[in-house]
Amino acid sequence: MKFFCIFVPEIIILYMMKRQLLILAIGFSMAAQAQKAPVFETSAKDEIAANRFLSGSNYVDYDRQLPTKALTPAPKNYEPFYMSHYGRHGSRWLIGDGDYTHPIRTLKAAKEAGKLTALGEETLKKLEEFYPTSKDRLGDLTTVGERQHHGIGKRMAQNFPEIFKAKDVKIDARSTTVFRCILSMIAECEELAAANPTAQIHNDVSQSLQYYLNQPWDGVVKKLGRETGDKEVETYKLKYTHPERLMKQLFNDQEYVYNNVRAGDLMRQLFHVACNMQSHDTDIEFYSLFTDEEAYDLWRIQNIGWYLDYGPSPVSGEKMPFSQLNLLKNMIATADTVTQTQATLRFGHEVCVMPLACLLELDNCGMAVKNLDELDTYWRNYRIFPMGCNVQLVFYRPKKGKTGDVLVKALLNEREAYMPVDTDNWPYYKWQDLRQYYLNKIEKFEAEATSLSK
Repeated sequence: MKFFCIFVPEIIILYMMKRQLLILAIGFSMAAQAQKAPVFETSAKDEIAANRFLSGSNYVDYDRQLPTKALTPAPKNYEPFYMSHYGRHGSRWLIGDGDYTHPIRTLKAAKEAGKLTALGEETLKKLEEFYPTSKDRLGDLTTVGERQHHGIGKRMAQNFPEIFKAKDVKIDARSTTVFRCILSMIAECEELAAANPTAQIHNDVSQSLQYYLNQPWDGVVKKLGRETGDKEVETYKLKYTHPERLMKQLFNDQEYVYNNVRAGDLMRQLFHVACNMQSHDTDIEFYSLFTDEEAYDLWRIQNIGWYLDYGPSPVSGEKMPFSQLNLLKNMIATADTVTQTQATLRFGHEVCVMPLACLLELDNCGMAVKNLDELDTYWRNYRIFPMGCNVQLVFYRPKKGKTGDVLVKALLNEREAYMPVDTDNWPYYKWQDLRQYYLNKIEKFEAEATSLSK
């Protein structure tokens, strides 16, 4: 008993020391987490219910999701001097003729058989009214898309006048060889020229630039021997497509539907057209065909599909973002050569912006999620790649006579984003830290790819 009494104080002291260490550890952990992207405050289901257009995934009109929060001022004694950018073309017509003709064909056959309801006939009429506008226009930039890029260019000049309004600033703008990308580049550059008549703008469009402006993604999968998510997509198509209500709204004979209509396909086809109507200046709409629940479920299919194909999905070994390896290398190499105030603008596609944002690990983009049923809790495609989506890396240097590190902040669709290294001055990060982080990431991936290809 005496022995026990002698050691009780020491035991208590040890316990208190461990408790303090635990509290400190928790504190450090929370501090580290505070630098990472915050969790979503609202569920995707509620966001889509409040703004149906978000269910459009890659068809979301950029101007429907413009940020409302002002940008953080530059750190004391710092000024922006360089922007490195990659942006997607603006809103466009649908690419495939079948996107319009498949639902028209199904509904037209039903009409001829006398099987459409009044709503079914109205839906067919609207499709047949809009379809001719797509003749020789498939994939083309729309007036909405052109307007988006005029707005982006104007805000670039407003947000960073130290760069874009500097006398004789050099702006190097490059586009893929696709017309909608070229026209998007022109629209943006027109605004930059209007803001600064002394700007020296060089536009370039060449097949020689394709290797980093629009690199195909399948090579990464083949090289690493990974599986894509085709099986998973088909599973979730079945799980989240519930056409029964809609078929009753469109057709007056459900036995006819059972024997003649691929109900799930038709529902997804109509939703596809509905989503992209926001790419046009028109009163024709199809969103009213769907309930909030249906819009959310159909969006979930797309969210999962895009994540599996281009995101850091464990199904594909988290390797799909490395499809933009050459683009990231180009951004790093170009930044290394900057000696004066300038901007490098690159124009391409969402299949580049999305994996680039994931590769850069902006906000939640780089998150690996195993349970795809819970994907939208952590990862939402409409926040990454609406029409006109873009990544802007803005570089800052000390003002004349001052000393300090080169800093950089990332804007994802003009919103300040979190990046994957530590900082005590968010949204600003030391470029040298980021540069080394990405170079290490590239080196590790290339070593793995080389090893597996032998």
